[in-house]
Amino acid sequence: MPNGHAYDFSPLRRTEISQSQSRPSLSYWQDAWIRLKANTRALISLYLLIGLLIFTLFGPLLWNIDPAAQDLDQISRPPGEDRRALIVPEYSPWTGSASDLEVGSGQGLRLIGEATTQSIRLGWDPTDTVTGYRVYRNIYPIGQERAYGIPRAEFFDSRIVNFEDRLDLKEGIYYFTVVPMKGKEQLLDLTETLAVEVKRVTTVREANQKGLIGLTEELGVGDFIDLAFHPLGTDYLGRDMLARLMAGARVSLFIGIGAPLFFVTFGILFGATAGFLGGKTDQVMMRFADFIVALPFLLFMILFKIAFGIGPGESGIGPMLVALVVLMWPATARLVRGQILQIREQGYISASQLLGGKTLYLILRHMLPNTLGVVLVTLTFAIPSAIFTEAFLSFIGMGVAPPTPSWGSMSNEGIKTMLTTPHELIFPAVLISVTVLAFNLLGDGLRDALDARMRNQE
Repeated sequence: MPNGHAYDFSPLRRTEISQSQSRPSLSYWQDAWIRLKANTRALISLYLLIGLLIFTLFGPLLWNIDPAAQDLDQISRPPGEDRRALIVPEYSPWTGSASDLEVGSGQGLRLIGEATTQSIRLGWDPTDTVTGYRVYRNIYPIGQERAYGIPRAEFFDSRIVNFEDRLDLKEGIYYFTVVPMKGKEQLLDLTETLAVEVKRVTTVREANQKGLIGLTEELGVGDFIDLAFHPLGTDYLGRDMLARLMAGARVSLFIGIGAPLFFVTFGILFGATAGFLGGKTDQVMMRFADFIVALPFLLFMILFKIAFGIGPGESGIGPMLVALVVLMWPATARLVRGQILQIREQGYISASQLLGGKTLYLILRHMLPNTLGVVLVTLTFAIPSAIFTEAFLSFIGMGVAPPTPSWGSMSNEGIKTMLTTPHELIFPAVLISVTVLAFNLLGDGLRDALDARMRNQE
């Protein structure tokens, strides 16, 4: 006994061995879930997708607004903007009397009264050397290029020196320009431009019709009232952006999830059959898959629209689903076929065959369950691809067409006004980007979590 230490070489009892070597037994899926939870990006993506599904399915129950309803008092309004409106008397026609115009005052182009969303009244001094005037309106300042905007009125009488504008007025700043004319075509350089700031107003009758005044409220001329609340603003037709995003999510996710479920399922069956049968059958089936891969998706999308009788301006949801299912399954079939070819050579498959296992039993009990991990990862990558495809087709006008909302069609509508009202483009574009990114990160995390080789490394 070196150094005076005593060693005990007596054998351990069975109970001591079992206690010292016992550890919790985890199934394949339990172990995969533990490793998925350790992946922070994948876990955050999973929570984002759960939140998106709640937003899509239960959001309309909380925000019960018709996505097609128009609020003409708030068109292209960004979120967080002041919603107050001043109550004014009912509109009365303007006669343009001399006392109002102050003819000959030398003030040039001027505003008569107050500029409101009800009307804008202008007056200017007459010029003897001209034969008439043309009035323009613009929402941008007038530069050296002389872009006066849209023509609002044309007078072929130099004595008419007033104009009242009531066309689609919104809160903001307008730039009015009066251009004198010599004859009917010649425009003179004696132009005058006036910047007019317009205030939002309403009347008691209009407020009552729109339900803005409660039963117990007593409001009159001079009071302020809040217009309808739109958390994310409105689009160019005055439709609530939040309601349209929810409705668009149902369309985009229906296509983005429904189509991959169909073509991934078909790809699984096709690839598993080809891989299990092997031989010439396998070669013929995979050459057919190669032929499908070579078909141009956009061309067949057009052909399917024609076959379904979808005309210009009509939503092509049906042709889009058919095109995705018919043309997108070969990638899944190839992947599953490769997995089946590997599993078919495993020892437990041979043992099951020796014990009398039938073909259907081998496929359902051993082969397909062992490909579920790969299939699940393939599905999570196929969904964002389908969502992006739907958004792209709707953006170019070949997918979901207005007034049916989808994130792609909303982006197409928003890009037309992105310089003046960027929120109409930003919100659907952000939802598309976040959804696609979340599915990709989740698929990447699932690929690592379901990889058995990583489990062995650990």
